[in-house]
Amino acid sequence: MTALDPQVSVSAQTPGEPTPQAGLRDVVAAYVGLTKPRVIELLLLTTVPVMFFAQRGVPPLGLVIATVLGGTLSAGSANALNCVYDRDIDEQMRRTRRRALPRHIVSPRAALVFGLVLAVVSTLVLGIWVNWLSAGLALTASAFYLFVYTMVLKRRTAQNIVWGGLAGCFPALIGWTAVTGELAWAPVVLFGVVFLWTPPHTWALAMRYREDYAAVDVPMLPVIKSGEQVARQIVAYSWAMVALSLALWPVADTGIAYPIAAAALGALFLVEAHLMWSRARRSDELAEIKPMRLFHWSNLYLSLLFVAVALDPLLK
Repeated sequence: MTALDPQVSVSAQTPGEPTPQAGLRDVVAAYVGLTKPRVIELLLLTTVPVMFFAQRGVPPLGLVIATVLGGTLSAGSANALNCVYDRDIDEQMRRTRRRALPRHIVSPRAALVFGLVLAVVSTLVLGIWVNWLSAGLALTASAFYLFVYTMVLKRRTAQNIVWGGLAGCFPALIGWTAVTGELAWAPVVLFGVVFLWTPPHTWALAMRYREDYAAVDVPMLPVIKSGEQVARQIVAYSWAMVALSLALWPVADTGIAYPIAAAALGALFLVEAHLMWSRARRSDELAEIKPMRLFHWSNLYLSLLFVAVALDPLLK
């Protein structure tokens, strides 16, 4: 369960230089930072609404708490282990050099143990208090993110985030199975929406930091393609994403509120994607393309779309 961390923190500190006199508060904050809380927030935003949708109403509070706790620990585990593996490039990138490992507040061994413990605890929490199908899905997502995306795809192919982004789609399945104990087509559609949303979202951010990725030889698409080519692919994925989001209406027999919201949000997303493409055709300069406009809108789009998913059964 994961996605790229949008937070940027740049300091004059030399990359890799130990932080002097790190106190208890700094250490605790560092361990929390290893889990990438802002990423987890986005993942949970796609888990809880699906639970409402699967319940066709308000799910039991205890089940929601157990699912959120287990999902948080699972995503935190994957993110912490990702930080361990990527610590070499994190020291060199402006976007990541203030993380715990590059600053030497937490040792790689301690971070590894921390990540593994979170993985075990999250699996037990989900398995015992939710169900073992949800626990298995969460563990699969974490393993895919670490072994497939982080270790294999990220540094080898420009399609890294396309297929590596599959890990971030699992919360839709986990939220559904937490309530129903089985899979169905409705969460698969939402899984696909997140899958198609991930490249536009991540490539927009990667355009902003393409020099960082280039410096550490990570072949994100904006590193090896022009801004116009990246924007064109973003438009293609955006159209597919919006079309699939509307497919939930007939597949899951939603009320009329969901397709109206999905159509309106999708139209706004497409307008922003096309505007970015238009700017990229005129100039390859970052200041002209303004990719962070699409990045911020993509966060809002996904949030509001899944709010519509949660509200739909309550409004029928």
